[in-house]
Amino acid sequence: MPLLTRRPAPQRALQPALQPDPLFAATLPVSFTVIIPARMASTRLPDKPLADIAGLPMVVRVAQRAALSSAAHVIVATEHPDVMAACAQHGIAARLTRADHPSGTDRIAEVAAAVGLPEDAVIVNVQGDEPLIDPGLIDACAARVRAEAPVATAAHAIHAADDLFNPNVVKVVLDARGDALLFSRAPLPWHRDAFAHDRSTMPKDYLALRHVGIYAYRQSFLQQYPSLPPSPIEQVEALEQLRVLWNGHRIAVHVVDEAPAAGVDTPEDLERVRRLFSA
Repeated sequence: MPLLTRRPAPQRALQPALQPDPLFAATLPVSFTVIIPARMASTRLPDKPLADIAGLPMVVRVAQRAALSSAAHVIVATEHPDVMAACAQHGIAARLTRADHPSGTDRIAEVAAAVGLPEDAVIVNVQGDEPLIDPGLIDACAARVRAEAPVATAAHAIHAADDLFNPNVVKVVLDARGDALLFSRAPLPWHRDAFAHDRSTMPKDYLALRHVGIYAYRQSFLQQYPSLPPSPIEQVEALEQLRVLWNGHRIAVHVVDEAPAAGVDTPEDLERVRRLFSA
């Protein structure tokens, strides 16, 4: 199988609930490559990349969704021969990586270097447990990468106070250019006056943003990333993206109004996705 394969023609028979959402339409066309990190060692859902979803392994479902974006190439990055075999069976390009990578970002950096992507190439990291990911969201993140911001990600508005005060919901605040100022598990921005009296409802005319875990990178930065020193704030918050900001780099943020479809982290999530595909 070649290192890079052209993406297949868009499928015409998608489930109605899984059609690309125009909400995520990118504003500028850009050539990019999707790399999907797929690691077998999941504590909450063992062998997650190979979990069956309507007759296909999850990693194949994710790759098929990514292929509906404008990506020139879609590649799976995995440490496991069984994932390689599943991809080969279904015509998905895949690369075997080292097993000791500390993060998915390090894994896709290895693959991006191995296939010889040029320094100005754009790479989108689509998580291997996102079988419902909207192809337009992938396009939009790729389009946000620019010379001054070698990384791009996404966010959506938070509408419930429970989400704002939930530390498992990562918040992001932006500057005037739409780049990230800070990511945190704490409520951001803190509405001093409103929250002094009531933390059960969202203040009027108040915007808080939830971070969505999709990233696009310039290849030159992606190859630099594994050598960046971890930051103290990253270690306190347990948020890897803070390393980028702490080391003086910018992260552009594509903002949408509504949350994208949730990924698969637990057996319950898997059953929910299976019902959608079988509907």
